[in-house]
Formats: sequence, C-alpha cells, structure tokens
Amino acid sequence: MKIEQKIVNDWIKSYGVKYFDIQTNLGMLIEEVGEFARIVNRKYGMQSFKETESNSDLADELSDILFVIFCIANSLEIDLDQSFKRNIQKKTIRDSLRHKENAKLKD
Repeated sequence: MKIEQKIVNDWIKSYGVKYFDIQTNLGMLIEEVGEFARIVNRKYGMQSFKETESNSDLADELSDILFVIFCIANSLEIDLDQSFKRNIQKKTIRDSLRHKENAKLKD
C-alpha cells in the first residue's frame, strides 16, 4: 500500500491542490460506500436498476473507496502498510480457531 499511498499523494499534489479536511473526506467515503452498496443491492439483491441508472462497475466503485481511504491515511500520516500488517497479526491471534470452529461456516 505504500506505493498506492504515494500514487495518491502525487496525484493530490499534481491535480488536487491539497487534501480535503477529515470531515469532507469522511463524507466522501460514506458517499462512495453508498454508491458501492447501491450497485450491490441492484446486482445481487432484490432491487432492480432504475431506467436512469447505469449498471456501474463494482471494481471502479471499490477503487473510489480506496482512493478516499488513501487520502484519509495520507492526511493523517498513517502508514497503511504497517497498520494493515499489525491488523492481520491481531486478527490471526484473536481468530486463529474462531472461524474454523464455527458450525455455521462448515459445509
């Protein structure tokens, strides 16, 4: 993720002028997650697309979410690469048997 965070930082410096404040980025993140959820609901759920809606690209919507997450991390000086590694270690210790022993996940 270091590379991706740098790509976003370079883009912001070249085209975005500066990072939006945290409140604006949080609002943008919620908007992007909402757009992703809308498409999932229409593609895989029981809702249908409206005539005025396009069958948008889920990968593109996830990339929009990642872009905002990288913006938030960069503006708060969070190294997502290191944070993610720590998070995986935490989950591995906490959940090493939890999911394997969950009867609901067995075939």
